[in-house]
Amino acid sequence: MAFIELLTEKSAGDAAGLLEADRAQRGYLPNYARGFAHRPAVYRAWKELLGAVTANMDERRYELATLAAARRLRSSYCTLAHGKVLADRFLTAADVEGLARARPVEALDDLDRAVMELADKVAADATCVTQHDIDRLRAHGLSDAEIADVVLAAAIRCFYSKTLDGLGIEPDAVFQELPVSLRDALTVGRPIEAA
Repeated sequence: MAFIELLTEKSAGDAAGLLEADRAQRGYLPNYARGFAHRPAVYRAWKELLGAVTANMDERRYELATLAAARRLRSSYCTLAHGKVLADRFLTAADVEGLARARPVEALDDLDRAVMELADKVAADATCVTQHDIDRLRAHGLSDAEIADVVLAAAIRCFYSKTLDGLGIEPDAVFQELPVSLRDALTVGRPIEAA
C-alpha cells in the first residue's frame, strides 16, 4: 500500500488528462502514474526527459541498462516492468530470469554485458565508474554519445525508482500474471500489489 493517496482521474484535478492517457495506453491505470499525478508538471517533465533519453538509444540496450540499474536499486516496479519488456520483445523469460538473478546468460554478447555492468555501477555508486569502463564500451564500437545514453538511462532510473519506492508505490497487480519463476526473480524489493 502506498504511503500517499494514489489519485484517480476523478481526484487528479489538472492531472486527469495524464491519467486518462495512461489508462488508454495500458488498458489500466498504473500505480506510478497515480502517484506522480500529485505533481503533474513533474510527471510531464519526466515523460519528456525519458523521451529525450530514449529517442536515439537502441531499445534493447535501453531495456538492458534499465534492468541492470533497477536491479541494483532493488526496484521491483522497474525490474518487473522492464524485465517484462525484455521477455516480451528481446529475450526468453528464462534469459530474463537469469539476468534478474545475476546469472550468466548466453543470449547476451560482450557489449550487452558491458552495458549492464556500467549501468549497474552508475546506479550503485557513479564515482566508481572509471575510464576503463568507458573504454570498454568504446572497444565494442559505441560512440561517446551512445555511452552517454547508457549512463543517462541508469541515472534517470535512479530518480524514478527512488521516487516510487520512497512513496511506497507498489508494482501493479498485473505483474502477478507473469510466470511465477520470472515474477519472483524480478521482485527484488517491494512486493507486487495484491490482485
